[in-house]
Amino acid sequence: MFQTIFRNMGPAIKNILIINVLMFLAKVVLENQGVNLGQILGMFYPSSPFFRIWQPLTHVFMHANFNHLFFNMLSLLFLGIHLENYWGTKRFLIYYFVTAFGAAFLHFGIQGVEIYSATGSFFPSLPVNFDAYTGMIEYLPTVPNSKFVALIYVTPTVGASGALYGLIMAYAYLFPNTEFLLYFAIPVKAKWLALGLGVYALYSGWANNAGDSVAHFAHLGGMIFGFILLKFWQKKLTQFY
Repeated sequence: MFQTIFRNMGPAIKNILIINVLMFLAKVVLENQGVNLGQILGMFYPSSPFFRIWQPLTHVFMHANFNHLFFNMLSLLFLGIHLENYWGTKRFLIYYFVTAFGAAFLHFGIQGVEIYSATGSFFPSLPVNFDAYTGMIEYLPTVPNSKFVALIYVTPTVGASGALYGLIMAYAYLFPNTEFLLYFAIPVKAKWLALGLGVYALYSGWANNAGDSVAHFAHLGGMIFGFILLKFWQKKLTQFY
């Protein structure tokens, strides 16, 4: 089984998989040396003092823990192999990173709306003291909603989930009636799986339940930008001159 998977794996999938695994190993090793790689390469809100220009790209290759990495890479294998073989490596990479950046863009947008609602500014400057390694914060209670904004400022976003939700959208768009075994037992067509995941991401992002650290709107952003790109490609193919 594994020989078949690796034999059918295109160069894009291989390299994305290798980079993600190496970055996770580096993160674990450097944490033992007192270096928080997730803090450096994870993605922060643009007005956070932790934000760096490279983070919208590097956060895609960072993962919070082994389970996060494992399930993302497993999804990449099962979905990505077919899509790379269907599109070719160049188009697959374009799609993968457009959906990743689209996920980051919507995530930033939602954070910006939340911050503006709390402070009246998209990029407020608050009297907040940051500890760059632990992410602990001290805030002044006299500043309205400063704790809420400070928590956004010190919380990085990591993972390839936005791009992977984009791959799910692509699979549903191109092969809508292909069946997946949900939880390895329940057959569900790709189109219904994508619809269900999109609705769940929208509901969960809107509900914003306490203790939920998942960037649901980033997932939704990956699907939305994936759909837009697929429609654009389809339009280009159906134009006649």
